[in-house]
Amino acid sequence: MTPNARRGSLARVEVPSRTELYVDRRFLPLADRFFAMYRQPQQGGGALVVYLGGEKVLDIWAGNADRDRRWDHDTVSLSFSTGKGVASTVVHRLAERGLIDYDAPVAQYWPEFAAAGKDKITVRELMSHRAGLHRVRGLMPHPLDLMDYDAVVAALAAEKPDPRRLRGPGYHAVTYGWLVAELVARVSGQPFIDVVQAEIAKPLGVDEFWYRVPETERPRIAKLFPHINPAGLNWAFASTVLSHVGPTRGLAEAAMPDGFDVMVRNPAVNDAVMPGWNGVFSARALAKMYGAIANGGVIDGKRFLKESTIDQMSTIQTRDRDYVLAVRPNWTLGYHPPIIAARRQPRNAIGHYGVGGSGAYADLSSGLSLGFTTNRLGSAVTALGDLRLARLGAEAQELVRRI
Repeated sequence: MTPNARRGSLARVEVPSRTELYVDRRFLPLADRFFAMYRQPQQGGGALVVYLGGEKVLDIWAGNADRDRRWDHDTVSLSFSTGKGVASTVVHRLAERGLIDYDAPVAQYWPEFAAAGKDKITVRELMSHRAGLHRVRGLMPHPLDLMDYDAVVAALAAEKPDPRRLRGPGYHAVTYGWLVAELVARVSGQPFIDVVQAEIAKPLGVDEFWYRVPETERPRIAKLFPHINPAGLNWAFASTVLSHVGPTRGLAEAAMPDGFDVMVRNPAVNDAVMPGWNGVFSARALAKMYGAIANGGVIDGKRFLKESTIDQMSTIQTRDRDYVLAVRPNWTLGYHPPIIAARRQPRNAIGHYGVGGSGAYADLSSGLSLGFTTNRLGSAVTALGDLRLARLGAEAQELVRRI
């Protein structure tokens, strides 16, 4: 039966507990750059948290969570694909205890997955987007059916894999979350959201790792804007056109299901479990998780992951061209190398960015981690392709090099 997943020198700016900004003097230039992003109401709001060597060096926020509500210490936001990194970390926690073998067939844990020639697809292939199950467009009869976790995972188990998977990865932009969640549920015998709390939230001492947001916490969610309109075009029109154009067909299949622009604004998404995109987090939660990863697996004096596990997580699995993204993302096991707005890119770093601007990563060489959440999606023209995190990351990397 399918488990139901639905169910240095410091300078502080201090005010009373629960509303405290924290700034290490060495990171003042990064704080200045962040605050400059949120000077006008139309810029929305956001939060930025940074760890270095397992110690928090920046915890700041600014701007508006809604028209009449300022972003504060407790604000959280829908962070799209940023949640793939969190879901992947759950898998690694289980693998570390021997519950999951990266090179075992997914069907060993999830027998129905063997259908349609998928019996030999491994966990390693799944986590590096080589399962050939990228297609979400047309997967379900109606757009809102994507909120039915059990129906979606059954459809994915029955799906025939794309043969291009044998030549290279194809980014599972939306489907990755369900595939990983069901793997976790089958292995653990518990709903995915319960495992996230047990394996991520509780060990880190941070609550805000939500794929289904508790009713009492929903007033904390920032309102997203503007509408997701690629290149300023209507979603239905743009997604249909792109799905019929050769070079963009894969992207439309993987990331542009019918009605997605409306579903993003539907409060019911907070009741569903769609870990490929509907995770709600605080920057503080994301930065702490990646802070543990960047610090050799230790945070607050407690071991979160073994160094050998982090070595596995951060090893590039494929350098081939991605048939969905048309680039070479160098996928690791559930993460991608972070992109920063600088000529010199981190050489040993993993994380996951989300559409519209959010994201988080760990630099394993420097011990730096960064978590960024925002409700202002991209630019006024498009929610796709956002440079704010890349610029913040570049500033942070430069500051670390000077320390």
